[in-house]
Amino acid sequence: MSYKPNRKQALDLFLSYNKTDSLYRHALAVEAVMRHFARLNKEDEDKWGIIGLMHDLDYEMYPDEHCIKTKAILQEANWPDDYIRAILSHAWGICTDIEPKETMEKVLYACDELTGLVTTATLVRPDKSIHSLTIKSLKKRWKDKRFAAKVDRNIISKGADLLNMPIEQLMEETIKGMQGIADDLGLSGIEK
Repeated sequence: MSYKPNRKQALDLFLSYNKTDSLYRHALAVEAVMRHFARLNKEDEDKWGIIGLMHDLDYEMYPDEHCIKTKAILQEANWPDDYIRAILSHAWGICTDIEPKETMEKVLYACDELTGLVTTATLVRPDKSIHSLTIKSLKKRWKDKRFAAKVDRNIISKGADLLNMPIEQLMEETIKGMQGIADDLGLSGIEK
């Protein structure tokens, strides 16, 4: 019988597999964006947030078995099937064949890569503050394929299409979600 994990249980499990600050901050960023979108959609904020937090559970220790190990770890921990399915759907077409169907899955798929672009675009700003990052500035970075070259813009575009959402709106809501935890992400800017 599965149970509904709480955030502390999820975070403890995540930290038992991940030690790098960058992956931890990425997990927090995706969690914050998922919670933001859950509020917008009047959905279960804790569930969406935990799924965002856990999406790269196995990536640091098992990069060549990404999602395969996550599935095994979460099944062994008795996590609910819908949580596992949603987490695995973020890697659709990369290392899983689980297509995002639910809104929650589509948001995770769309925002995972986008949080990386937002973070990088913020860190190259003179003030290093996500609070001053504009959609115009992010779009400019988006168009420069050499900037944050590892960010797969096709996945972000595909995610926006799955959500029937203009890319600018997806960017705006992702920024808003991340702004709420700017301090935790190291994106609140340089002290003057």
